[in-house]
Amino acid sequence: MRKVLGRAVDDQTRCVHYRTDLDIVAIRFRCCGEFYPCHLCHAETADHAAEVWPPGEYGTDAILCGVCRCTMSIRDYLEADGCFSCSAPFNPGCRLHKHLYFGTEES
Repeated sequence: MRKVLGRAVDDQTRCVHYRTDLDIVAIRFRCCGEFYPCHLCHAETADHAAEVWPPGEYGTDAILCGVCRCTMSIRDYLEADGCFSCSAPFNPGCRLHKHLYFGTEES
C-alpha cells in the first residue's frame, strides 16, 4: 500500500483541510516523490518547497485514488471526472487548485 504523508484523517486520503466525500485523491509531489492529500499538508509537513509538474511530465503516474489505491497519470487525472479503475468521482473543486500541482504550457 502506498504511504500518504501529511495530516490524513482516513484511509481514503482525506485530510484535515479537504475531507468531503469526494476528496479521495493524493498527489505525488514532483519535488520529493511522496504522496500528500493536498498542498497544505505538504507545506505543513515537508521540509522543502513544492514543485509543480511540467506539462512534459504529465505521463507520470502521480495521482492516487484513495478508494481503490490505483495510480493514474497526471494527464488522465486532468481529463477525468473520476477514477478510471473504480469509477469513484473526484471533487470537481480540485480544478481550482491545479496550478499548485501542475504547470501549464507557456504561450
